[in-house]
Order: sequence, then structure tokens, then C-alpha cells
Amino acid sequence: MKTRVLVFPCGSEIGLEVFKSANFSSHFQLIGGSSTEDHGQFVYQDYIGDLPMVESPNFISELNDLVERRKVDLIIPAHDSVVLKVAQAATAGKLKCKAVTSPVETCEIARSKLKTYETLRNTVPVPKIYSRLHDINSNDLPLFLKPDVGQGTKGTFLAKTKEELRVYSERDPSLLWLEYLPGKEYTVDCFTDRHGNVRFGQGRERIRVMNGISVRTARTKDGRFGELASKINQRLRFRGVWFFQVKENTGGELVLMEVASRVAGAMGLVRCQGVNLVLLSLFDALGYDVDIFQNGYDLIMDRALENRYKSDLVYKHVYIDLDDLVVFENKVNPTAIAFVYQCLGMGIQTHLLTKHKEDLEATLKRYRLHGIFDEVIWVREGEKYLHIKEKDAIFIDDSFAERRAVRDKLGLPVFDSHMLECLMVGL
Repeated sequence: MKTRVLVFPCGSEIGLEVFKSANFSSHFQLIGGSSTEDHGQFVYQDYIGDLPMVESPNFISELNDLVERRKVDLIIPAHDSVVLKVAQAATAGKLKCKAVTSPVETCEIARSKLKTYETLRNTVPVPKIYSRLHDINSNDLPLFLKPDVGQGTKGTFLAKTKEELRVYSERDPSLLWLEYLPGKEYTVDCFTDRHGNVRFGQGRERIRVMNGISVRTARTKDGRFGELASKINQRLRFRGVWFFQVKENTGGELVLMEVASRVAGAMGLVRCQGVNLVLLSLFDALGYDVDIFQNGYDLIMDRALENRYKSDLVYKHVYIDLDDLVVFENKVNPTAIAFVYQCLGMGIQTHLLTKHKEDLEATLKRYRLHGIFDEVIWVREGEKYLHIKEKDAIFIDDSFAERRAVRDKLGLPVFDSHMLECLMVGL
């Protein structure tokens, strides 16, 4: 039986990233939930669109009804307000399934920019906060105004003069007046395991941003990201996936903008480098100790309502698994077979490398796969990596153990079905 995972709201950028991260897992079954008609309806095969809004007084009770009716085991909250609401209900013993998120104290702090800055002021650099108009001189301007509770760029303003500051503040007196940070902006994707250890912290530049969403991003190698992640993790208790955003001030110092105890919409970048933060969080929530390794190639991810990748990876041979990869749940995986045909068109040789336990010839004929691959290798005994001879090859398999063996023994790039999108060209 697969573990049933409810994603709510499933049509958010966060919910769509969760789908891409776990849809092809043989361990988890995704159920998409929403309060409004959204893009999740076109993505999640199992979709429920009549849940109340998170602000509704009966949100938790109706959520629990769904949990019991569909036998949901885990819920991934895919919006900041839902993260807090679900964490509060779980802590109070009012949620009838396990929430995949950090402790409620961390969620409450992360939901408020002011609480975040006050809590972490002596831990990491935070923006200077202003409160009185007559204390501000021309050297302080411009100021960045943002809501205490919010996400993206909604409700934010850049006040270049005192008059603009006065107008914006009268329009919304709750806005925080913050030091303006003019430099580059980064997101640091993180994972903290169930023992409280931060196991991953990688920064990526937010190269192009639209409506608060990073639509072009690329990894940035900077030792400061890991140091900041460790310091924040020591001050706040996290569990599973989380991230924080920083921006350079006039002196090039990285200053904290926000912390969030949830999936980031652009975490597809690290997923396609081999670090699936959603699956790591799900296994961690079930009490498993997890292992993490990462492929060495770099990616640039550009989004136009879909992920696109540009890679420096070069290969002439592909070794790909059959069960739970090319064939998934008794159907051919369209993404996997599209990739195989892409390889045929590009002159890249494909090798089916399988430990299939039934009549392999009959299976290939049944799924119309006979004659598609350049070579079929049926492994009766031993390890798969022993059958890979070329150095300009990649390996695709659903088994973590098999991928780890190929990576450790041969040093080749390895992929699972959730990473195939970064290998696709023009789709």
C-alpha cells in the first residue's frame, strides 16, 4: 500500500512542485486538494476542489473529514497560511493525520517578518527597521515597505522620498519600514532531518523574478549560505524541507529577508540535481533516516509557466531501468519513453538494464517496447553497475540503492523518474 499524501492547496506553485517531486514515486500516492478551481485540477489525477478556505472556521473539521474518508496519512501544506494553520492543529491534537512541516513555534515565527527579524537579530544579519518619519534622513532613503504577514511582492512598495513613505504608510499603517537592500537576491533551499541536523543548504540566485516568484534561477556556490543555514537551524527548530531568502546590502553582506518552513516553488532546480527535498521530507516524516547525494553538473532553470533546464551534461549512452520506471503501475511512463525516443533522434544509444522477474520478451511485447532499445541487458544475478562499460553514460533507475552503487562505483550521473524533465529538450 502506498502512503497517501494530501497536498493543499495543490494548484499553488508549491503544490505543483510537490507533484513533480513525488508523482512517479512507487511509495506515495498524491491527492490534490483546493478551495478554488486552480491549475492543480489539470495536474493531479486525484483532485478534490471543494475544501473550505483556510480562514474558514470549519477548515480543520472538513479537512479531517477528507482525511478520514480518503485514509490520508500525511498532509503537505502548500501555502504559508496553511502551513501555520495545519501546524497549530497538529500541535493541539486536532489533526487526524501527520503534517509534513516544522514545529508550530517555528511556523509562527516564520509567518511574521517582524517576529523573524526579532528572533534572529543576534543570529544572522537582518534589515534595519525604521518606525518614525522624523528620524529618517536622506541617506536612509529609499526604504522598502512590506507587510508583516505576506508572501511574494504583494503589498510591497519602494519609498524613494519622505512624501512617498508618508503616502504608502497612510494607505497601509501596518507596513514594515525596512532598510533597502540593492544587491543580488538568493534563496537557500534547506533540509533538516528528524534528529535536528541540517543536512542540506544550497543557495541559488533569483536571477529574474515575476510577481515575487523566481522564474530564472541558478546555483550559486558560496560558503556563506551553509553557515547561515546552520546558524538559523540552531536558533529555530525545523523538520524536513525549508528555505530562507537573503539579499546583499550596499556592502555586499547577505541580509535575511525571510524564512519559510515549506517547499519553495523553484526547488525543481535542486531536485533535478539529485536532491528531492519533498521525498526526503516524506520519508523523514515516516521516521526513516535518509541519505543525500548530489550530481555535479550545473543547471539553469527558467520558468514560463513550466520548468526548463540548460545543462552542461554530455553523454552518448543511457542505461535505463524497466520496472517502476519505463513501465509504471502497469502503464508505459510517457515521460520516460519520450526521453528514449529523444535519444534515438539524437544518436544516443539506449540500453535497457533490468532485473525483471517475469518473461522479459513477453513483457516488452505486451507494452510495445520490443525493438525500441539499442541493447537489452537482463541481469539475473549481481549488480547493475557491472554491466555499464562506457564512461560517457548516464544511469536512470527508480532504486536509490542502484543509483548510489553506480554513482559510487563508476562516478556517473544518475537519475530517477522525477529528474527526467531536466534531460528533455524542447518539451
